[in-house]
Amino acid sequence: MALFWVKGYTATSLKDLEQALKMRPGSIYAAFQSKEALFRATLDLYAERMEAELGAMIQDAPSALSALRGYLLSLGGLDACNKPSTACMLVKSLLEIQTDHPELRGAVLDHLDTIRRLLEDGFSKARAAGEIPADADPARLARRMQTYIFGLKIQAQRETDPDAMQRLAQDLADEISELRRAA
Repeated sequence: MALFWVKGYTATSLKDLEQALKMRPGSIYAAFQSKEALFRATLDLYAERMEAELGAMIQDAPSALSALRGYLLSLGGLDACNKPSTACMLVKSLLEIQTDHPELRGAVLDHLDTIRRLLEDGFSKARAAGEIPADADPARLARRMQTYIFGLKIQAQRETDPDAMQRLAQDLADEISELRRAA
């Protein structure tokens, strides 16, 4: 996953995969059938982790709005921890993989739709709890927040000042908090 995350699908060669997996080409194809299938498996693993983290935050929090706000704040750090890249693998893949790989592109879009639905569920919970106005549109808010999330993940790839990155995340989280004041 780290190799594809950093280099992308197209730039990752079979030789790169051999070195990373410590396997010969025949073994790679026997285990994964194709480079595309291996990439898809890593993409699914990445996305499922992100989806599980976001879903758990929303599900476990006493306040859905606070959970959504907290998720934005969590993206403000530049510390890559165990991540090979601060940019989102889904966003990088969406930008790289065009219509010449429809199954891979479809998988990326499906994962992005799942994240949007999780966000929409969070905003629906917040509306039901009276945290945001009754006439708020959870689908619209989810698209807006998804733009914030992926914008932060792209900005993290180019930003070098941790304080500036944290302030940006704080500004976006504050916009989510403003929804509460409108309720």
